Amino acid sequence: MKLTRRTLIAAVAGATMLSQPLMAVAQDLPRNLRMVIGSTSTGGDTYQAASIVAEALAEQLDINIKVDAVGGAEGFKALSRDKRGATVMLYHDHAYLSDLYDVAGSPDIFAEFLVGPSVTTNPGNAYLVAKNSPYQTMEDILTAAADGERVRVAIQPGGVSEIGFTAMRNAARVRAPGSEENIVPVNTGSQADKNQAMFDGLADVINGSIQANEQFAALPEDDQKAMRFVWITATPETLEGSPEAGMGNLTRADMMQYAAPETSVTLDGTEDFTFDKEFFLIYNKDTDPAQMQAIDDALAAVFEKGDIQTRMLESFFIPNYRPTADSAAHLEEKRDTYRGVIDSLKAE
Repeated sequence: MKLTRRTLIAAVAGATMLSQPLMAVAQDLPRNLRMVIGSTSTGGDTYQAASIVAEALAEQLDINIKVDAVGGAEGFKALSRDKRGATVMLYHDHAYLSDLYDVAGSPDIFAEFLVGPSVTTNPGNAYLVAKNSPYQTMEDILTAAADGERVRVAIQPGGVSEIGFTAMRNAARVRAPGSEENIVPVNTGSQADKNQAMFDGLADVINGSIQANEQFAALPEDDQKAMRFVWITATPETLEGSPEAGMGNLTRADMMQYAAPETSVTLDGTEDFTFDKEFFLIYNKDTDPAQMQAIDDALAAVFEKGDIQTRMLESFFIPNYRPTADSAAHLEEKRDTYRGVIDSLKAE
């Protein structure tokens, strides 16, 4: 076809029309975006997940995104102050669990903010015992509680660390009403504190993670620091999405035996309790819907490319993109399930 002035003008006009959605995305977002996270650690899973997402989003949108590890309380304050949309937050289920556990100053994120897209899951939330413990399985622990034995569980109260402890107490009550009183908390702080409680003989069970505790599970039984996994809270579907090689000496097949249905911690006598630690974005309540849609669209494009999935799996995260509407509905349903269990135990 001969390239005339008319066809050239038409081609340029068509290209302009095709570029308009990308131009709209750029216009809907600030050039510099601050991503606060609900952790003050730059070595933990929250910072790691945020870094992966921020890098991919920044490249897709051609903007600058800075991850800022300010912690939960300061993160929510920063988010509340910024109605322009230059601040977003990346956090996980602790964001709503702390409110369910009545932690002072914790917001109701579904009422006070806008819950955005989910991006990834850390499947590693777990509970462990010493390798030489008389409790080798969750069945042993729940049976001991039913027999009147006091089982001490080291947790960091008020969130992800506590939800599995609550599930243990709930399962004990379902199996043998009253036995939940024999599963008692040892309130600590960091993972190092929980580990130390076990090393010092102050706790029979600790909350841990595959990433932080797999190294101790690989130790020989006569080592004072040797541990054994008894429960991984993730759903089997989530674990099935993890690399077959697993992490360290713990393969995916090994992990599956510590999760439902192989390891059963009942929710109601019929279903098993499960908990996936999911990471998602949170926005100021006055954020422009066009900006949130731009981020949704950018994330959809990033996940369609596939590179981010590879990076996540390499870091032992499970890719888990849900757009804003689906994510908010899913997380509210999760919140309501856990609220029922938590509130029923509070009422005792």
